Amino acid sequence: MAEHSNELKKLTAIASDLELPSTLRTKAIELLGNVGTQDALHALLELAANEKLIAEERELALKYAREVIMSGH
Repeated sequence: MAEHSNELKKLTAIASDLELPSTLRTKAIELLGNVGTQDALHALLELAANEKLIAEERELALKYAREVIMSGH
């Protein structure tokens, strides 16, 4: 379980690192969405609220957060 938490933290860090290319941040957001857990949902909502990210990345995080919610997690 701790390994899972560390993976989520790493993905969240990648998704919010503005020094990385947008393609890597987008991939990290997609991977968080695929995890589909409550912790991933929280991470996605934090990313959606991050005003430093570009609008498309925030919208993608919100899209995946909606999908996690709709899946019942």
